[in-house]
This record gives sequence, C-alpha cells and structure tokens, in this order.
Amino acid sequence: MHKGSSDKPLDFAALAQQIKHWGQELGFDALAIGPADPSASAERGLADWLEAGYHGDMDYMASHGMKRARPAELVPGTLRLISVRMNYRAPAAFPAETVLQDGRRAFVSRYALGRDYHKVLRRRLQQLAERIETAIGPFGYRAFVDSAPVLEVEAATRAGLGWRGKHTLLLTREHGSYFFLGELFTDLPLPLDPPAAQEHCGRCRRCLDVCPTGAIVAPYRLDARRCVSYLTIELKGPIPPELRPLIGNRVYGCDDCQLFCPWNRFAVDSREADFAVRNGLDDVTLLELFSWSETDFQNRLAGTAIYRIGYERWLRNIAVGLGNAPADPAIVAALEARADHPSELVREHIDWALACQRDKAAG
Repeated sequence: MHKGSSDKPLDFAALAQQIKHWGQELGFDALAIGPADPSASAERGLADWLEAGYHGDMDYMASHGMKRARPAELVPGTLRLISVRMNYRAPAAFPAETVLQDGRRAFVSRYALGRDYHKVLRRRLQQLAERIETAIGPFGYRAFVDSAPVLEVEAATRAGLGWRGKHTLLLTREHGSYFFLGELFTDLPLPLDPPAAQEHCGRCRRCLDVCPTGAIVAPYRLDARRCVSYLTIELKGPIPPELRPLIGNRVYGCDDCQLFCPWNRFAVDSREADFAVRNGLDDVTLLELFSWSETDFQNRLAGTAIYRIGYERWLRNIAVGLGNAPADPAIVAALEARADHPSELVREHIDWALACQRDKAAG
C-alpha cells in the first residue's frame, strides 16, 4: 500500500485533486484519470484495423500486438492512466487555408510549426511525476507521448477528456482538436474521472468529405496508407505516384480534417511559448524550402518534429509540392539544379515533378 511521509494511508481523492492542480501549473490544458483495464472495443478495433492492413509500413503498430490496448501488460503494475492534453495552435500563425490555396506556398501541419512536442510534453510529465514523488515518496510510473504503443485517444476518451471524432482524433466541445496528448502510467489507485458521456459529431461528415486522399474510409476508420500525414512523415520510400497529385502543397502532414471540423471554431491558442512559429514555417514558399542545404535543414529544424524525417524525405515531399505547383520556369530551374541528387528517392520525385511542370507549360 502506498503511504505518505507520515506512514498513514494516502488520501487518493485528495491526491488526485492535487495532481490536477499541479497539471495546471505545468501548463497542461486538461488532466483526467482513466482506467488501465483493457477495453474490449479498443481491442476489437485495433485488431480489425491491423488485419485490414491500414497501418501500412508502420510495422511498430503491429509489433506489440494487443499490448497497445492493455496498459497493464505494457507496463506491469499499472492501475491508472493520467491523461493530459496541451493546446498547440500558435498565436498569430499565417492562416492555414490561405497557404493551402496558394500552390506556390508550402503547407506544414500546424502542430509542427514550433518545438518538438514529444520533448515538451515528456518533460512536463516527468516534472509532474517528480512532484507526486516529492509529496508521497517513490511510486511506479512511466510517461508516454506518441512514441510508444499506447492508444492515446482511447485513454483520453475513457478518462473523459473528450470523444473520438469521425476523423479518429480526440475532440472537445471547448477546445476542438488542436492539442497534443500524453499519458502518465501509474500504480497509484487514484479515483477515476467519468468517461465522455457522448460524442457530438452527429450526422456531420465534413472530415470525410474534405480528406484530399480519401483516407477516412468510414466514420472512425482511417486507412493510414492514403493519409497525407503518413505519406509525408511515416513512409520511408517513394510516395505512390497516383497519390502525389492529391497531396498538393502539403510538405509535412495534413490538417484538412481539422481545418473543416465545426468544433475547431472553439479552438484556443496555445499558452506554451515552445509552440510558437519557428523559421517562418507558417508562410514560406516551396522554392525557398527546396533551396535549403542539408546543413540549413539541420540547423533550422533541429529540435522540431520535422527533423525526425530527415533531409532526404524533406526534399522528396517538397519535390511533390513543386510538381503540383502552377507552371513556373523558376520551379523547373530549381528542380533541374537538383536532378542529379545522390539520393535515388529524391531523384525519382524530382523527375516526376519536372514531368508535371513540363506538361503544364505545354498546355
């Protein structure tokens, strides 16, 4: 049994309230406590999704089997999942819709405009654990931020932080969906918060209708193999040629299902300085990004989520954007200047982009 510094049994209800207070102090916009027992519906959903092959090349999605839906198997001794969310929408960022409408600009998913969220949230979760440890002594815990086999939306839904939207992301009536999620697995028997009472998507299907590649194949069901975020971030090889024209000018991720979600009318700007726009990535041209050397890429994007894909895939993605851009001799010249790039992956996409540009110029 966990005991406080006086060796008396802990008041876990009071501790839960204190944890929520500490969470606010650490910059989390919401914190709730959910169960660690397996969810039968989550297990079935994960099994069906994997069986359909919707995870594509993300082998890690299948490698842990049902542990993703069984927190106590993933981290033995886990009794509760402390779920947190933190808003990421950068104040005063250039309008995403304007960027998407201009084929010469490069669209970067709004979550990636600032510092790498993995580092920010993991550090705050560690600080939260340290505050708990200072108050009650050693206890079992492990922090997760989108980097391990955790069904984060499921955990957040069961803790009552929101409901799963038809685009598969977590939604709230107060803040929409522009936020990050994280979890602190713990062996503390904290009182549970009530799960979300209901979902509020109703008959709306805007997220399905606006998805540029048709990746949301049915409500609450995403085929990652068609998702622009998967294609520009997770996929290591060539982007399927038939999907390249549909990607448009999205060079890192895609926000369309969120941009057109009615609940994001209530989205709130982030209070976190680390999520402010860096390197002008909210309003930059494809040509400018394509001109970066590998050293430029490393110096400017170190410490961001984008850095994780590496320079080669960065050029691959921008080449696709340039191929989809309006006909422009300057674009052709830039592509030709890199046509002999040492990477076969980059060369393939440059060749495709050049063919697209020449077709457009020919009328």
